[in-house]
Amino acid sequence: MPFSRQTSPSPFQAQHHFRPSKLLHSWSPSSDCCSAWEGVVCDSSGRVVKLSRPGLSGDNDFILDTYMSGTLSPFLGNLSSLQLLDLSNLKNLKGPIPPEFGKLSNLTHLFLDTNKLTGSIPWTFQYLFRLEKIYLGNNDMSGCVPNSVFEAVSSLLELGLSGNRLSGPIPNSIGNLVLLTKLELQGNKFSGTIPTSIGKLKSLTYLDLSQNRISGRLPQSIGGLSELVLLYLNHNKITGAIPSSISGLTSLQFCQLSENKLTGTLPASLGQLPKIERLIFENNRLSGKLPATIGHLTTLTDIFFANNHFSGKIPSSFGNLHYLQTLDLSKNRLSGQIPPQLAKLQMLQTLDLSSNPLRQCLGKKVASLDWQQT
Repeated sequence: MPFSRQTSPSPFQAQHHFRPSKLLHSWSPSSDCCSAWEGVVCDSSGRVVKLSRPGLSGDNDFILDTYMSGTLSPFLGNLSSLQLLDLSNLKNLKGPIPPEFGKLSNLTHLFLDTNKLTGSIPWTFQYLFRLEKIYLGNNDMSGCVPNSVFEAVSSLLELGLSGNRLSGPIPNSIGNLVLLTKLELQGNKFSGTIPTSIGKLKSLTYLDLSQNRISGRLPQSIGGLSELVLLYLNHNKITGAIPSSISGLTSLQFCQLSENKLTGTLPASLGQLPKIERLIFENNRLSGKLPATIGHLTTLTDIFFANNHFSGKIPSSFGNLHYLQTLDLSKNRLSGQIPPQLAKLQMLQTLDLSSNPLRQCLGKKVASLDWQQT
């Protein structure tokens, strides 16, 4: 069969010496790989189109969690009809991704996450024109992401590179991935600014750039991500003000910008996010008055604005946030009377106004909350 003829009997080199779950027990060179090898699927002409031997599999009743040692064989690149390759969660798969993988021109799904892979992303990935989903997260990969890869793989829907040691700037060519719905780059060493071209990703619903070394301002173009639901930019070095274009994120439900170096006042346009549920802006350098327009965000459940430089009064419009469960405005410079309208917040569970020069004047409802004030 084409599998055994084109490759060695295993996608790993000869040192696949530890197989506690016997993932490859059926892979005998003397048998037909299409009919006898578990995890291998062939098309009608007998060519391998799917190879799936993940370390984590099962259903709701039973989950198999195992691991395997070895390295990826360059001979896998000879599987010219391969559409899906899943060797994820094997935990102990080491070494680099062979550049020969760039020959897999029919590949649409590549899952190599949660292993111990090293080296850089091969530049030959630019030839994977049909690629739709690629997950290389939770490895030990390093180096820069080749600009040419993002320029060429315009069919990509999901990109997961989290939990590695990838560095350098996020390529501006990422704007070419116009079909992308999910972008996970968190937990790396990416630096530089967020490229303006990110605003071209009109289909993006999930964006996580957290826990990197990203600096500079948030681009105005980020407001073009009207389908974005989840936004994580926390634990970076982002500076400047939150752009007024944030009002364009009309699908946004979760926004975490904490642990950065953001400055300036919150834009009044923040009050134009019709679906927002959680705003987490704590541990920045934001200042000025809290915009009364936040009171328009009636879907809000949590506000975390602690440890900033906000001043002035708490807007009475916050009393309109009927679904609010947490309000943390601690460690700011807020003054004046605590608005009695907060007593209308029947779902509020935690109120932290500590370390602000506020005048305490509470209704019975607010006074009974789990809250702090010093």
